Amino acid sequence: MKNQVAVVFDSAGTLLHMYRVAKDGSTGMILENVQSTLLVARKPHRALVVINANLEEVSYCDPQLTLHNLIEEYDIKLDVSCASRPFGLDEVYGIIRTSNVCVSDLNDVVSIVRGHCPDTFYLAAGIIVDAEENVVPYVLSTGGRMYSDTPVTIKLLQDMGADIFIASGDGYENLEKLALSVDIPISYVHGVANTRDKERIVRELQETYDLVVMVGDGMNDILALKAADVGILTVQQGDERPQVLWEAADVIVNNILEVTAVIENLSNS
Repeated sequence: MKNQVAVVFDSAGTLLHMYRVAKDGSTGMILENVQSTLLVARKPHRALVVINANLEEVSYCDPQLTLHNLIEEYDIKLDVSCASRPFGLDEVYGIIRTSNVCVSDLNDVVSIVRGHCPDTFYLAAGIIVDAEENVVPYVLSTGGRMYSDTPVTIKLLQDMGADIFIASGDGYENLEKLALSVDIPISYVHGVANTRDKERIVRELQETYDLVVMVGDGMNDILALKAADVGILTVQQGDERPQVLWEAADVIVNNILEVTAVIENLSNS
């Protein structure tokens, strides 16, 4: 017998308000309030790679240490969280080996995020790799804090009887902290989930639940929005979004709290 409703949330930009910074590898320019998924989507052979490192420890490393050597010396794990086509880690490591990206580049973007968002819920760093040009075009850092309505939204949905899941490209350490803060079971958290993973998660839940709702805000949510019984696009982050993403959603909301009204109407229909 199926359960009634499952609601799957993306995290960055959906449950969390994000501040993102990118450093252009070719010019050294700092780009603020970027959408990392759009930087990936601009070209057909790009991927967003999460650097699973203790950023506090990285800040004390030799600024001239290359990213390649940093990864090897400290056994740092990488994850592909979003890609414009299927991407393997071997391919990522191959690009990094020839790159001049170093610790100072990571520190530059991380320090800007820390300065702009001293009360961040979490802090992360990553890179974008381009397999066609064999370069690292951008070094990234992201800080996030919960929207003020996130906890009450989750609580209201749970009170309605919905099971709440998280499917996100973010790493597990940050996602576990988020899940514990809003009483989502850790077993319901899917981290380092790329675009196709999110779609798969939605389809697997459809085998168990009568209604599966996907709530997301970016291009890495597009397949899951289409696959879900109801796809909800939230534009609370305020970033520019391509028309194809708007068209993939069944419902558009300006505030995450509006998701509760959508679910209540669906449950009563």
